[in-house]
Amino acid sequence: MATYLLRRLLLIIPTLWAIITLNFFIVQIAPGGPVDQAIASIELGQSNSFSARSGGMPELNQTQLNTSRIGDSQYRGSRGLDPEVIAEIKQRFGFDKPLHERYFEMLWSYIRFDFGESLFRNASVTSLIAQSLPVSITLGLWSTLIIYLVSIPLGIKKAVKNGSSFDVWSSTFIIIGYAIPSFLFAILLIVFFAGGSYYDWFPIRGLVSNNFSDLTWFGKIKDYLWHITLPVLATTIGGFATLTMLTKNSFLDEIRKQYVITARAKGLSENKILYRHIFRNAMLLVIAGFPSMFISMFFTGSLLIEVMFSLNGLGLLGYDAILQRDYPIMFGTLYMFTLVGLLLNIISDVVYTFVDPRIDFEARQ
Repeated sequence: MATYLLRRLLLIIPTLWAIITLNFFIVQIAPGGPVDQAIASIELGQSNSFSARSGGMPELNQTQLNTSRIGDSQYRGSRGLDPEVIAEIKQRFGFDKPLHERYFEMLWSYIRFDFGESLFRNASVTSLIAQSLPVSITLGLWSTLIIYLVSIPLGIKKAVKNGSSFDVWSSTFIIIGYAIPSFLFAILLIVFFAGGSYYDWFPIRGLVSNNFSDLTWFGKIKDYLWHITLPVLATTIGGFATLTMLTKNSFLDEIRKQYVITARAKGLSENKILYRHIFRNAMLLVIAGFPSMFISMFFTGSLLIEVMFSLNGLGLLGYDAILQRDYPIMFGTLYMFTLVGLLLNIISDVVYTFVDPRIDFEARQ
């Protein structure tokens, strides 16, 4: 197993390199980069506000804005700007260097986990990720944990009582939950329980209160759970159906196999057959889906929830970076999501061996 884990860990390096390289060159040829946005801001008379956001670009005078010496610029909307202005903008964002030089500088920085500075936020990408990561981890872990704790027992019971009234009405409820968009359910929670039109029981902003540091340890736990309740409920509402039905179908497939009939013929109780023999075989498919579910909850599933509950998470950070063409944050968040996803896949393989010790990954190499 150690050899297999070492091999998988080493494979992370070329995988990260391939993903970052592919996205780097795709982004370079895509229109509407940070230089184009800077030019557009200047053209719209927003040079002062843009200078403040982008880290101190000097104020441009009217002569520079009105001159029309640009005729062959590669940037759209740059007509009417002095070439020195374009060169200054390119230098500010690091686009004055050749493409290959920027590429290798990025690779060397990423090897050292140095993601550079944000183009628009006057802060390092590492610090922005460190500030946003706890929020996304909180939503992802709590949502995934609740979905697994509810869906697995529910799926097992549905398999045991397949075709019964319990199976029918429970399927109805989880399908209805699956059909409700998370953002719509979040709106309903806010309207009913967060000071909308009915009750004001829960806050709708932030992960903790402003006086969090002054609270006792029990008060901090209570305050944290108070803030996270509605976002987690909104995130998990549509996540039960897939895992529940997957668990149910996996157990049904195993229940119908010959070894279960043999175990019953030997006089084993149903609980021993279900949890000692069927469980470890049926749970393999469920465990295999853990990395993708966690990543889904970690990023895509919590994006709108972070926006609606004013939670500054990693998903919202990456989404804003895409809109702003903030390349350092885009690649930094992509790097982190890819790394987390690859590590979770390795962890799921390790869990395989605990669930079913008969699995030997090294023998399959």
